[in-house]
Amino acid sequence: MGDDVTLEQLRAAVNMRAAAYGHIFDVLKEKLGADQAVELLGEATKRLGIDMGARFADYGPADTVGLCDAFLGGIPGRDAMFAPEVIEQSDARIEIQFHRCPLKDFWVADGRSDEDVEQLCRAAGRIDGGLFETAGFVFKGRTWKPGQDGCCRLIVEPGAGY
Repeated sequence: MGDDVTLEQLRAAVNMRAAAYGHIFDVLKEKLGADQAVELLGEATKRLGIDMGARFADYGPADTVGLCDAFLGGIPGRDAMFAPEVIEQSDARIEIQFHRCPLKDFWVADGRSDEDVEQLCRAAGRIDGGLFETAGFVFKGRTWKPGQDGCCRLIVEPGAGY
């Protein structure tokens, strides 16, 4: 299987995940309102991050440099789909700006409003807090807001006990 087919299949899988998040968000918003929809979808994505974070626990609470390399090295289709830029990679913190996000790209292409995209990004972005906090670090990232370029910015610092 060629790299183009693999990337195409990866994009299709991520698009399905984005569509699922969108449908779940819509149902929750209709039933409970936007704030509760963001909170509940965010809690679910945080739990996914918690599941993922265990594989990075050996880096916690202080090996931010090792964590950065392992985290970025494990992202399928990293450059093509996320275009991460490492702003800082030191013992004190890592800061990564994602210039693209396939979830956000799907929601925009799907015609969602800026408000919906911002709320979906906030909910989906909780995956990162779950991952990095479970691995033993402090997570201070930010998700996309209307008018900003790119997507989320991950900021991770050493955890308690360091």
